[in-house]
Amino acid sequence: MINGDVSLEVDVARQELYLWLAGALACVYPVSTARNGTGQEQGSFRTPLGWHKIRAKIGAGAPPGAVFRGRRPTGEIYSADLAALHPERDWILSRILWLDGCEPGYNRYGKVDTGQRYIYIHGAPDETVNGTAQSHGCVRMRNADVIDLYQRAPLGTRVLIR
Repeated sequence: MINGDVSLEVDVARQELYLWLAGALACVYPVSTARNGTGQEQGSFRTPLGWHKIRAKIGAGAPPGAVFRGRRPTGEIYSADLAALHPERDWILSRILWLDGCEPGYNRYGKVDTGQRYIYIHGAPDETVNGTAQSHGCVRMRNADVIDLYQRAPLGTRVLIR
């Protein structure tokens, strides 16, 4: 865990995630947000905007490329062969940072609740994180990047998606 003030910022237009440590920019990671754009509504397959926090961290110690379904490891490791066998899967790999909205009525509670929508920052096949919005609502990262971020961002870290 990092000492000091840690926050994250996701810039949807740039498809980048910024890691801020004690007010200074520490790292910039490429990401992929929702193909359908931004939006708060349940079932929209859009990336929610506003202030969030990391409510849970899942995957400590899992190998890079570990496959998760329902926030549990399947025992599989992602590969091109596995992807060819399951072309319909929305791959969640390596680590999961599950987000909660912090703004009641905007991204928290009711039909706009980020946590109940299961919105994550998570690992994905590296080739799918290429500067284009392709996800189903989550913030996708390359596997090495999400593992690095997982180690740096403690539970409760504030996340601005804009």
